[in-house]
Amino acid sequence: MKREQGVALITVLLIVAIATLITAALIARQHLAIRSTSNQLDARQALYFAMGGEALAKSVLRRDLQGAGDGTQSPVDHPAEAWAQSLPPMSIEQGEIAVRINDLSGRFNLNSLVQDKQVNRVALERFQRLLRVLDIKDFNVNVLIDWLDEDQQVSGEAGAEDHQYLLAKLAYRNTGGALAAVSELRLLLGMSEADYRRLEPYVSTLPEQTPLNVNTASTYVLASLADGLSLASADKLRTHAEREGYRDLTTFLSQPALAGLSVPAAGLDVCSQFFEVRSEVGLGGRRLVLVSALQRNVNGEVLVLGRSFAQAALLNESATSTEQDTL
Repeated sequence: MKREQGVALITVLLIVAIATLITAALIARQHLAIRSTSNQLDARQALYFAMGGEALAKSVLRRDLQGAGDGTQSPVDHPAEAWAQSLPPMSIEQGEIAVRINDLSGRFNLNSLVQDKQVNRVALERFQRLLRVLDIKDFNVNVLIDWLDEDQQVSGEAGAEDHQYLLAKLAYRNTGGALAAVSELRLLLGMSEADYRRLEPYVSTLPEQTPLNVNTASTYVLASLADGLSLASADKLRTHAEREGYRDLTTFLSQPALAGLSVPAAGLDVCSQFFEVRSEVGLGGRRLVLVSALQRNVNGEVLVLGRSFAQAALLNESATSTEQDTL
């Protein structure tokens, strides 16, 4: 009798132990499911806030064009306008959001090097100067020309077409067309990571006919406009643009810093169509950065050309410009 009672007790204890383990596993899985759902909700909410930042930027750009005047004058875009100002992060529920609008037209357009299937000599000379002022010595611009043109004829002695890239350990071909993103520069022969990071803040990949906005161009990009234009003189041009902007190209080209340099007006302008919006959301310990490429047409319509996610931080930055020009 006692033996049967002992077996029954052991059986009950085993059942209790098994039930306890099952209950613990169910609770753990429930906690995991709750946490997973919470993370998904946070990620979705952060994305919606970031999209709200993009919508805010679109509204600001539309208002900027509407406030440009009565339509009798061409619009002018410069750093003193509201859209270009660095705003402090805005508080949201359980976090904050930062939005910044950058002018892509203020950077050298890499796709302008080849226009109508021909090398654009003015753009080529400007890009070569930009490489010099950035102290990029090992990259040859002919490699980029061959990446952009449609033929398989090597440009100069240092060019590179398909047969050079097919010799790589991981073989690939060049595009034979316009760059879709600045990061494609990493694929070019002779482009080191250090040189890419040095060049990346000052270049863009816009439609080939897009002009450079001299009002929003950096000191380095302005210094590439002519031989003999020093960084100090280029910085004076930039300082004037930051205060009030150049109303037209005639005003810009007549500046004392450009006297005697014969800067061609080709490929230059004082307004912009293409912008980059960075919306960063910090929410519940999560950080999301949405980068949106926008185009604003002459009718004031703002189109989203593309979206990507980046790691560059805006939150906790100072309100000053991120450009680090050393004069």
